[in-house]
Amino acid sequence: MRKIIGNIILALFIVFQSAYPKSNPERIVFIALDGISIEGLQKARTPNIDRLMHEGSYSLKTRVVMPSVTLPNWTSHLTGSGPEQHGVTDNGWTIDKHVLPAVEKDDKGYYPSVFKILKDQVRGIQIGFYYNWENLIYPYNRSYLDEVSFLEDDAYTGNFDRAFEFIRKNREKPTFVFLYTVHTDANGHNHGWMSPEYIRSIEEADTEIGRLIAKMEAEGIYNGTYFIFTSDHGGVNKGHGGVTPTEMEVPWSLTGPRVIKNREITTPNNTVNSAFVIAHIFRCNTPECWTGKMIPTLFGK
Repeated sequence: MRKIIGNIILALFIVFQSAYPKSNPERIVFIALDGISIEGLQKARTPNIDRLMHEGSYSLKTRVVMPSVTLPNWTSHLTGSGPEQHGVTDNGWTIDKHVLPAVEKDDKGYYPSVFKILKDQVRGIQIGFYYNWENLIYPYNRSYLDEVSFLEDDAYTGNFDRAFEFIRKNREKPTFVFLYTVHTDANGHNHGWMSPEYIRSIEEADTEIGRLIAKMEAEGIYNGTYFIFTSDHGGVNKGHGGVTPTEMEVPWSLTGPRVIKNREITTPNNTVNSAFVIAHIFRCNTPECWTGKMIPTLFGK
């Protein structure tokens, strides 16, 4: 009888454990700089971005989805899918006003994002979303976000500081931070891509990235963190949205534990693949509606 009771208790324990999402201590900081062209990045002095790229694996030919504008591409980064799936086809998309419906939706009408996947499958994960362009958050169900910070007039410093405090506070928990700024893109529109002002804005972003890295190193949490650095489109003159390589190709890099160092990604890459990399690091299953893929040869033994 005792053996039977013991087996029942063990079975109940297994069922109880499996009812909860998976748990692990991983941490990802997704650094999202809007409007960074390959040519602009190569001209600017960016020692901290260079460090991230060469301490990990990187691409200078990552293709964006069409159209080469902001909201469709950041949505693609964070949903593993192109506009034909998630339905975000322009910068004016809202949950109540759009032409193309998403092929799959949650109970509030949102296409499944990486935020949903993480909350569903990673026990105790903390998710922060930091941004300074109002429309950016529209395609996502905020119920999956633990901290949201919108600072419209902040170029970098305020949200970078808030993101660091969120990371530090949750250092013992699995954490995903999306840290975005539109400042670089704004300088492209106002002064022109490759203008001195645009190049300076990239260098200013690099300085803030360096400050974030230094604070994380001082806290002893840099080496255990994955960093994704990328953009959504480049630009020509004072605009973008076309199909030239200058508009359609952006940098992409991954730095962190087990990531192969100083390796250029030579296989074709696209913004839709970012969510698959995030899911892989957190050991999550991905929805069938996602269309991207895991980038090969990122990790060593």
